[in-house]
Amino acid sequence: MEDLHANPGDAVLYRNVFRGRVRSCFPSHYVGRWDARHGLYCQPGTQCKRSKSAEDVSYAQALLADGPAFDFVWSRTHRLRFVREGDAHTVELFWDEAWGFLGWYVNLQAPLVIRGTCFDTTDLELDVWVRPDGTWEWKDEDGFAEMQELGILDAATAAELRAEGERVIAERPWPTGWEDWRAPAEWAPLELLEDWHVV
Repeated sequence: MEDLHANPGDAVLYRNVFRGRVRSCFPSHYVGRWDARHGLYCQPGTQCKRSKSAEDVSYAQALLADGPAFDFVWSRTHRLRFVREGDAHTVELFWDEAWGFLGWYVNLQAPLVIRGTCFDTTDLELDVWVRPDGTWEWKDEDGFAEMQELGILDAATAAELRAEGERVIAERPWPTGWEDWRAPAEWAPLELLEDWHVV
């Protein structure tokens, strides 16, 4: 059940949790609500964690290796995620560093759980990229197939996830009305909170 106490500007965490461990973490400013969704903003310069350190290691391989989470700095884009407890997807907006709008993104995931100021899910690789003109494409299908080959996803869960993506595409929740939003000037890139890894 949702248990969130956050005001605009507060630091919250969007986390990728696998087998009880936080594998990636994105500190974000809490933005507010869009319908029943919560807005989380990650800006260039934010101190983050991710599950892999090298490009020659796949996301699925990094998950199964169960190694540490690695430091990295979010760069190049402004990212506004909209999430809702229980949803198996996000609706996201991306801008370049000069706030030129790049498009929308649907991240497909395990149903989101809110724990205090942590927004926890498991990224399941398959995504949808929607360009500003409304045309779209599936993303990371190779990684999605590998998740199934390695047994992280079974066939039924994979089918449900693709159906979730198809449902969101059919609903077309874009434009969102947030395309002209800009972060307040006083919001600075965030650092990791000390308890970022506590589930």
